[in-house]
Amino acid sequence: MTEIVLDKIDRKILAILQADGQLTNQEVAERINLSPSPCLRRIKRLEESGVIRKYVALLEPAKIGLGLLAYVNVRLEKHSDHPGKGASRSPRDDFSASVAQWPEVVACYAMTGEMDYLLRVHVEDMNHFSRFMMETLLRHPAVLDVKSSFALQQIKETTALPVLGAG
Repeated sequence: MTEIVLDKIDRKILAILQADGQLTNQEVAERINLSPSPCLRRIKRLEESGVIRKYVALLEPAKIGLGLLAYVNVRLEKHSDHPGKGASRSPRDDFSASVAQWPEVVACYAMTGEMDYLLRVHVEDMNHFSRFMMETLLRHPAVLDVKSSFALQQIKETTALPVLGAG
């Protein structure tokens, strides 16, 4: 993958859009002291190159009934990641495909260390979490062990990446 070269203006645009993705091109251009046409060209280049993946609305979980945040470490059965003859997918591939279908899981990372995956799970309450665990996650044939932790208090949460050299 080719890394795109970002100058200070590109980095300022990224920092501004991370803070408020609803700004118009005109508003972004004014904030960086650039005319609208070159600003729009820069934004389009950032979008087309994949630096800007997409624009989203960030929801407040508790306000839509998702009051419990859990982090779940998952360890899978230690089968080969290369399926043998007749096998279609490895347990890891099967688990990854399953996780993609579970709406409660909002993030999943393959990890180093004792556990294979870390899941970030948003649910309504402990009953919802229990149902998800018992009826979905623990029923997956590749899952060997899970360890759960619950968020007690949010200290910091941001979707903004540090844009070095933006200011």
